[in-house]
Amino acid sequence: MKANTLFDNTETAFKLKNDSQLERAYFLFRMIANEPLVRIGTAATKFALNLHLPVEGLIRATVFDHFCGGVNEKDCMPVVDNLYEVGVSSVLDYSVEGKEGSDQLDATLKKILELTDFAKTKPAMPFSVFKPTGLGRFELYRKVTEKEELTSEEKEEWERLINRFDKASKAAFDTNVTLLIDSEETWMQDAADDLCEQMMMKYNKERAVVYNTLQCYRWDRLDYLKEEHKKAKAGGYKLGYKIVRGAYLEKENERAEEKGYKTPMHPSKQATDDCFNEIMHYILENNNDIELFIGTHNEDSNYQAIDMMKELKIAVDDPKVWFGQLYGMSDHITFNLATKGYNVAKYIPFGPVKDVMPYLIRRAEENTSVAGQTSRELSLLKKEKKRRKI
Repeated sequence: MKANTLFDNTETAFKLKNDSQLERAYFLFRMIANEPLVRIGTAATKFALNLHLPVEGLIRATVFDHFCGGVNEKDCMPVVDNLYEVGVSSVLDYSVEGKEGSDQLDATLKKILELTDFAKTKPAMPFSVFKPTGLGRFELYRKVTEKEELTSEEKEEWERLINRFDKASKAAFDTNVTLLIDSEETWMQDAADDLCEQMMMKYNKERAVVYNTLQCYRWDRLDYLKEEHKKAKAGGYKLGYKIVRGAYLEKENERAEEKGYKTPMHPSKQATDDCFNEIMHYILENNNDIELFIGTHNEDSNYQAIDMMKELKIAVDDPKVWFGQLYGMSDHITFNLATKGYNVAKYIPFGPVKDVMPYLIRRAEENTSVAGQTSRELSLLKKEKKRRKI
């Protein structure tokens, strides 16, 4: 099969879906394709949950079960096991957002440590993951990033935050699990990047235990990567990066305009695509020093990665190169890569239905706004329905 037709195989793409799950996926993506419906639906869902109306069952049976693994890690295990049987690993992502109290942040750390420990005996789960704001207040990261003076209480709070980062990183080191740390908005990200760098210096001596995330819609990320590479070579430690296009575009541009500074975003989608592929190429060229998790639903970038690996003579199953997509999306990429022996993982969000809703709403809105994403999903589902004659 030619590389540029690899992702067209719908029999492989949807082999884990029975006919009713296939129909549900088709129904969901048809709904998501309708922008006014997504706006109305998300507003109505927020309203219903805030009023404690009995809608969780409906949400669970539709959008939640399609995009999430379950309400807790045990709930996710049938999904994890099914994926692993066809060569796909899992990244369990505790997707509870917006918690800021110290007790809540400690509780999130506890959950990350439990998940890391849980993963150590499961080859199907080589990764653990967290968002920086899962372990500390957004406003505190912002103050540190923008070099504002901290109060004595905030200094103590920052030390507790560093301690949480260190505990999460040490747990990954001790259990031989790889820790993926997500990126967030630019006006808090420098502080998070500095912490990631500290953890890499401490724990990435032999291999990349800790991975930071590069959002490639930022025009400064390739230069940042090259600078970090120099430091790592001088310091004798490995780098690990998950690369993504980015999730906060509108917010970033609005804030830059409001505050009167140059936008940190590339001026066009094409420039972002080019940056993503350049960063991917740079990391693959430096495969001995930098490990890579390619987080994208973009077919062209995945094909380019396949071609680059061939060109650079990197084995398809090289443990330093992973591909990843979100659960419930781009199965045609995930499962077709797995059949060819590439290391591939699904990001599987989980958590209580109400707490995971901000994540699910973002997924629906992103699918609506990304040109071609939803129509591609629909055309593949339609093709498979036709093949199965349903």
